[in-house]
This record gives sequence, structure tokens and C-alpha cells, in this order.
Amino acid sequence: QVRLVESGGGLVQAGGSLRLSCAASGSISSINVMGWFRQAPGNERELVATITSGGSTNWSDSVKGRFAISRDNDKNTVYLQMNSLKPEDTAVYYCRMISRGYVYWGQGTQVTVSS
Repeated sequence: QVRLVESGGGLVQAGGSLRLSCAASGSISSINVMGWFRQAPGNERELVATITSGGSTNWSDSVKGRFAISRDNDKNTVYLQMNSLKPEDTAVYYCRMISRGYVYWGQGTQVTVSS
């Protein structure tokens, strides 16, 4: 079993920055994929970015150039640096890990961007 704990959400003005963290614990394969998804009210959950344990990334076009994803494999932690935030980035952000073929989700952290 794997547990994911997110932190770093909050309220920020448009143009501001936030950094999200997600720490994984439990039975984790050294080969895994971690990433961030988000869900705004009335919308489906959508990809923000993912990163493999080898460092390969996958991005949503809507955040390319504004957000950066990174990870610390020793700490099993993934980070999402969000810059130039827009009101349309407002959502609950969820951490996801795929390890040994299983998909795990965090509880979500709210990000609100005011105009």
C-alpha cells in the first residue's frame, strides 16, 4: 500500500506563485511515475504534469512554460512549482503515483487564484 500526502496549496493572486509537494510512503517500487492532476468544479480531472523516476516528463499544454515538475527519488517526493498563475488554474490539485501497476491518489489540495 502507498500513501500520498500533498501540501502547499492556498490562495494567491493572479501572476503569483505556489509550490506543491507530494510525499509518498509505503511499498514503493524504485521504478514509478509521479505527477499532478487537477479538477475544477464541474470539470473532469485532467493532467497537469507527470515525471518518471528516470526524469521523463509529460505536460498539459495549458501549463507549459509556467509550471515546473521535479522529484527527489530519495525522498519519494514530487514537486510542482507553479508560476504566473491564472484564475483558470483554480482547482483541487491531486498527486498521483503509479507503482507496480497500481494507481494511487492523494487527498487533494485546493489552489485558488484570484483575479
